[in-house]
Amino acid sequence: MNDLIERCEFRIGDCINGKYAIEKHLGEGTFGKVFKVKERKTNQLFALKLFKFWEIPPEQREAMFPRFQMEYETGQIKSKYLVQSIEYGFVKGNPYIVMDFFPNGDLLQLVQKKQNVNFVKIGNEILYGLKDLHQCGKIHRDLKPENVLIKTDGTAALTDFGITGDRKKRITVTDLFGRPTEITGTVIYMAPEQIKPKNREVTVLPTMDIFAFGVMMYHLITGEYPFGRLNDEEDMVIYIKNAREGKWNKNRLYYFPEGKNFEKAITGCLIPDFKQRLQTVDMVLSLLPPCADFSYENKNEPKPVNVENGVLLRVMQGEEYGKVYKLNDLLRGKSRIITVGCNDYSVNNLLAITENFSRYISRKHCTLELGLDCQWFIRDGQWDIKAVNSWKKSLNGTFVNATEVSEEGMPINQGDVISIGDTKLRVEGY
Repeated sequence: MNDLIERCEFRIGDCINGKYAIEKHLGEGTFGKVFKVKERKTNQLFALKLFKFWEIPPEQREAMFPRFQMEYETGQIKSKYLVQSIEYGFVKGNPYIVMDFFPNGDLLQLVQKKQNVNFVKIGNEILYGLKDLHQCGKIHRDLKPENVLIKTDGTAALTDFGITGDRKKRITVTDLFGRPTEITGTVIYMAPEQIKPKNREVTVLPTMDIFAFGVMMYHLITGEYPFGRLNDEEDMVIYIKNAREGKWNKNRLYYFPEGKNFEKAITGCLIPDFKQRLQTVDMVLSLLPPCADFSYENKNEPKPVNVENGVLLRVMQGEEYGKVYKLNDLLRGKSRIITVGCNDYSVNNLLAITENFSRYISRKHCTLELGLDCQWFIRDGQWDIKAVNSWKKSLNGTFVNATEVSEEGMPINQGDVISIGDTKLRVEGY
């Protein structure tokens, strides 16, 4: 990464790296700018997201760079329902990503135009985009109408998988009728455990996206937010309190034809306790009516392979993205146990995961055990001779797919996604 970072103030007509001519400024967040650009050789239109590293203190750039990499790699997931990353590069030391460009705007703009929106179709497309993310160990964490773009054929595609926006920034957003509403933009879609996490609620799980989906569909269908009005900061405090207590206006859904189709799904999505909430995208899909002329092709589910050589964990989200841990190679001597935790060398875990940005991984987070039948098991926590009860649990839990792992443990199988803090590891064979 280049330490010489220069400010970039591009204008219409400027050309980035002699390749991408800027045609329009599409938007800006705390950490990034988005432009509509034309590739000079092909005249093809793209969206170019420039990360404003010049505004990040030098000592923080190294920690932020993996977030840029994660956004680019997420856009590489093959899915009809995700905006695709085309390439990445650097200009004056600042990284940028070139992505698909869709001229039809986002979902909020589509609804504001009061066109006939097929919410069941749109809802299915959003959910299948989330499914493709989740199966690859990714959590969106910022799902909202503005992050759902509409393709030229009317298909919805999720975008904004990274760091260009500041989730706590006070911004002006518009409601479905185009009226400005001064609130903290993204907080209204956040799950309670995401806004104010307790000790064991900081692990990033698919249930956060599922909660956001419920809020978003309620908002799009009814024109209001589920947990109350949002005119000032006092309203926001009440809104967050209602979200934590599960107090929302279900009756308003019945005033709209589409509301009846979504009532069961939204109810399951908005449960404040993430353990009781709908746990997977498939559970949400099962509560929606069938969508005609709709087909889904899963391109991301890992293909079964011969595991005679062993089992590996592939980092799908985290600062070590793409790194592979071959479990059999980590075993020492006759031991069948692998200790897992953060990269604190005072603990000497056999599998030490780097997570400097969020630091949600415990020093003694979990334990992997190889059974006599060559089946791997995972247990939350580790044996600790200094602990009162000998077994010490992690601070914020270990999860396989959407299920929390107890200290008694559970088997892991090919295709499972293990969540440890902000890191996701997919179980694969080789």
